[in-house]
Amino acid sequence: MNTRTNRPHNRCRWPWLALATIALLLSTTVQAERIKDITSIAGIRSNQLVGYGLVVGLDGSGDKAPFTTQTFRNMMAEFGITLPGGTDPKLKNVAAVSVTADLPAFSKPGQRVDVTVASLGNAKSLRGGQLLFTPLKGADGNVYAIAQGNLVVGGLGVDGNDGSRITINVPSVGRIPNGASVEQAVPTNFARGDSLVFNLDQPDFTTARYMVDKINDLLGPGTAEALDATSIRVSAPRDTSQRVAYLSIIENLEIETGDERAKVIINSRTGTIVMGQHVRIEPVAVTHGSMTVTIQEDYNVTQPNALADGDTVVVPQTNINIEQGGDNRMFRFGPGVTLDDIIKAVNEIGAAPGDLMAILEAMKQAGALKAELIVI
Repeated sequence: MNTRTNRPHNRCRWPWLALATIALLLSTTVQAERIKDITSIAGIRSNQLVGYGLVVGLDGSGDKAPFTTQTFRNMMAEFGITLPGGTDPKLKNVAAVSVTADLPAFSKPGQRVDVTVASLGNAKSLRGGQLLFTPLKGADGNVYAIAQGNLVVGGLGVDGNDGSRITINVPSVGRIPNGASVEQAVPTNFARGDSLVFNLDQPDFTTARYMVDKINDLLGPGTAEALDATSIRVSAPRDTSQRVAYLSIIENLEIETGDERAKVIINSRTGTIVMGQHVRIEPVAVTHGSMTVTIQEDYNVTQPNALADGDTVVVPQTNINIEQGGDNRMFRFGPGVTLDDIIKAVNEIGAAPGDLMAILEAMKQAGALKAELIVI
């Protein structure tokens, strides 16, 4: 018979929760991240809701879309009012809108969530409008919330008699704080099985290993295991109250995170350049304008006296030489040069960010920039 001693299942086998809490309070990690800040639990997430409704009470800024008139007729019919055939209600104060909301995990009936309302037709503004009773459905087609209330619109639009118009922000979109009431809860797998899976927000094998080691050191060997660079499976008690206390301990553990891949991110619209600390440069020469920048990384060996008690130490020394002239057009970067040295050299001669972007892109094409170059 196969027994597993590393995954307790009942109430009597979790008395060490108090000891784990004490250990958590006594443990400190410098430059670490809490597990709750870098992970999410599989199956526990928010759900998007959407609905279609009418906003009324507008000051002549409604839309003239045919579906708005059709929706208005259907609504009046539900209240027992039938409009004569061929009658044009000439709606000016009504607008058809989409209503969206995020339903947080573990939301219960009676709780309220914020909703966003946006015009679907050609309504000029939703300012001063009121959203009528609107069911909000999930991806499965079921109604999970009901929205209704007065809109808060941050935008403003003003028209002149000569056709001129001034618009501040977007007046055709508004919000209703606590505008929807939850009608039914979304089922989760929180209380199912004898384990939970934590997913890292940024997949990384090193971070996954650090997290597994931290949990196992605190709660016992075999408690956590890495499934891949993203997912870590952690055994958990089946009793719901114990599981809540158990996860409270785990999510507040602080762990070291693995270093990100070497990246250089360039925003070509704003000239913003962001670089990681592990970016390295191979020997390369780049032609750009009239600038000549020479960066050479040398290594000096410091050796103790024959009878001294010491170690031989290799000390790096960076030499930067900058010249500017009509005949000098070559950047030369020696081996071992970091991106910080390049930035320093280019900044000393007052080069614009565009010059640095061109240099970095040329280095990447030549295979000398040992980093992922991302242009956004």
